[in-house]
Parts: sequence; structure tokens; C-alpha cells
Amino acid sequence: MSATGTYNLPVLPTVLRRAAQSVPLVLLVSVLVFALLHAAPGGPLSIYLENPGVRPEDIERLRRSLGLDQSLATQYVRWLAAFVRGDWGFSLSDGRPVAQRMLERAPATLELVATSLVVALVAAVPLGIRAAVRRGGWFDRVTGVLALAGVSLPVFWFGLVLQLTLAIGLGVLPSSGRSSAFDVDVVDRIRHLVLPAIVLAAVHAAAWSRYLRSSMIGILSQRFILAGEARGIPRRILLVRHALRNAAGPLLTVVLMDAALLVSGAVVTESVFAWPGLGGLFTEALARRDYPVLMAFLMVTSVAVIVLNLVADLAHRRLDPRTQ
Repeated sequence: MSATGTYNLPVLPTVLRRAAQSVPLVLLVSVLVFALLHAAPGGPLSIYLENPGVRPEDIERLRRSLGLDQSLATQYVRWLAAFVRGDWGFSLSDGRPVAQRMLERAPATLELVATSLVVALVAAVPLGIRAAVRRGGWFDRVTGVLALAGVSLPVFWFGLVLQLTLAIGLGVLPSSGRSSAFDVDVVDRIRHLVLPAIVLAAVHAAAWSRYLRSSMIGILSQRFILAGEARGIPRRILLVRHALRNAAGPLLTVVLMDAALLVSGAVVTESVFAWPGLGGLFTEALARRDYPVLMAFLMVTSVAVIVLNLVADLAHRRLDPRTQ
């Protein structure tokens, strides 16, 4: 049987098994998130309670209309049943459907996350390969220090530093927003994207470069690499066609697992740069205790993490025959 055939047979059972295993996890996440949000001080009606013009009977009418007078368990069951049907409710801040608000913000976040992934990979792959080849040399030590700094620096602090230096100090890039008020061409969009993409990509590029370095060091010591060198195969071919190809599987697994985390990690970055994405929507909803928006965001990101973990597992099995 061909290699393709031996791989394709177990894919469907694997997907179905992992999907079934993920259902209890999603339910557990939803219970914990729902309980934590409702246990937080304040509530969705706090904005009305602070308004002296709103009467107590109006507050009570709103509480009944939103179902907040019922027990927490009843509220959760009602929310879960509606969420499964695709009814994500209405925003408490403006009354618009939650799904519509998230769909409006999703393109900006996907643009930022996709760009950050590309930037992180473009930086991590050559740095990781050269650090492995020059193991113990000055380049390896320098990239090691930079990687440590990249994973240690607070995202908001790094973003503010870039704003102060490149945007305010030198004036070469915009400090915030997705586009200018009177200039929305492609060049302007790219200029606004540069700073938040660098901030979001820095941590992952640092981690991925060291991960790739470790994988490459292990592969370069394997017998088939040493045999290729003995046969006179050029070093570049051994690195790209053999070593990097074998290291791509584990790296791809890590990248896919981190991709979903980039959406949640974009909350801070979008807040610093006033980027109009899902992260900004989450921050606004958190300040206003907009429960439907918060629950929808947290559930979407949780499901995205689980789905991309499954995709990463399947991709790793595809690239590494030893796992098939």
C-alpha cells in the first residue's frame, strides 16, 4: 500500500475521536468562564446603577428582561442552549447582535495575526538554522540573549517603546489605528500594521528560533546527515532538504498551537495601538461588563485553540512518518 494510503485511513477516526474528546473540555471551559465572569465585582447593570436618572424599578425591569433574576445555573443552561444554536445574544452596550459585532472586528485581528505569523517565521527560521550551525559561537550567544529578551519583555512596554521611538520620536510610522482618516491606500495600511505586527511577532519569533535551533542540533548529529557529508553532498542541501525538512514537523506543530493564542495575545497589542480588532472589542466589553460579548470571545478563542491543536497533530503526523 502507498504511503498516502497508509496515512489517509486513520485520519477520519482520529478527527472524530479528538472531536469527541474536546466536547467535555469545551463544556468545562464554558462553565469556568461563565462562573468567573458572573463572580466578578459589578455586573452588566453597573453602568445604569451609577446613573442617578435611572429609577430602581427600571433596573429591576432590565434585570428580569435579561434573565439576571434567575439562578446562575439557569442562566448558564439558557446561554449554552442559545450559543449552540448559533444565537450569541445581543450586546448589552449597544443592543446589536454579538455575532455581527465580532464579524466586523474579525478581519482586522486576522490581518494582524496573519502578518505577525509571517514576520515571526521569517525571522525565526534563518536565526534558528544559523544558531544551530554556529552552535556555541558568537552568533548563537547573541541570538540566545535576544531570544531571552524577546520572551521576557512585557508586550505593552515594548509597544510603548516602539511608539515613543519610531512613531513619536522619529515620526517614520503611525502610532495607532489601522488607517489614516484621509488616506486608506495599501501603503498606508501597511505602515499602520508594522508596529503592532512587530510587537506581536517578537515573542513568538524568539521562542520559535530557539526551538528550531534545538531541533536542528539534534538532527545535524544524526547518522544520515553525517553520511551525507561523507558522500560530499553540499552543506546547504543537507540543511534545507534534510535537516530543516525533519525539523519542520515539530516547528509547525508549535506554530499552529501558538496561532490561536495570538488572537488572545492580541488583546494587549490592539489596546496599545488602538487596533480595531477583536482584542479591542474584548477590552471594551470587559470595561462595560458586556457578558454576551465576553462569553462569545472567550468561547471562540477556546474552540480555536482546540481545533488548531487537532490540526497541528494531523500536520505533524503527515510530516513525520514515524508518528503514522
